[in-house]
Amino acid sequence: MTNLRTLPLPAQATAAPAAHRQRLRAVAPDEVPPVAELLHPGATWMPAPQHTLPSLPGQPPMIGYLVLVPAGQPAPEAVAPVTEGDALVSIDPEQRTASVAGRVLDLTYLEFELLSHLVAHPHRVHTRDQLVTTVWGYGHVGDGRTVDVHVARLRRKMGAEHRSSIVTVRRVGYKYAPPAGM
Repeated sequence: MTNLRTLPLPAQATAAPAAHRQRLRAVAPDEVPPVAELLHPGATWMPAPQHTLPSLPGQPPMIGYLVLVPAGQPAPEAVAPVTEGDALVSIDPEQRTASVAGRVLDLTYLEFELLSHLVAHPHRVHTRDQLVTTVWGYGHVGDGRTVDVHVARLRRKMGAEHRSSIVTVRRVGYKYAPPAGM
C-alpha cells in the first residue's frame, strides 16, 4: 500500500509532553503533515479513501488520514480540558457527561455530541447539513429532519427553563445562545 507510514516504537513508549503538542492544520494535497510528534508511538497512518470523507457544497475536497494504534498500547494523555462550556451548560468530555445548571443530563451518544458541538461554538449558526457532517460523521445517510428530532429531544432533557438556549434559526439551522445573565 502506498503512502503508508509507520512510526517507530521506542523501547519505552512515552507520549510527548502536552506543552509541546500542536494541533493539526490544513495541508496541501502533496504536503506531508508533521504528524510524527502528534501520534502515539508505533501508530500507523495512511490517507483515508476519498469516498469516506465528507464533502461540502462549493468547497474543495477534504483530505483525511486513518490512524491505527497497536492494541494493548497505552493511549497518550488527553490534551483537552476537563470541562468545557459556560455557567449554564458544563461538558466533561473525558467522563462524557453534560450538566445544565448543575443537573446532570441523561443523554444518548448523539445527543451528547450535538450538545457538546453547539456549546463549543456559542452564537454560531450551524446548518442542518453541517451538523449532520460534523456530529453524525462521514457515512451518515439521512436528512435535516434527523437533526430536528435530536434537538427536540435535547431541549426536552434540558428542561423548560433552559430549552431556549438552543435557538432555531428558521430555514437555516440551530445555534447555542446562553442566557445573557450567565
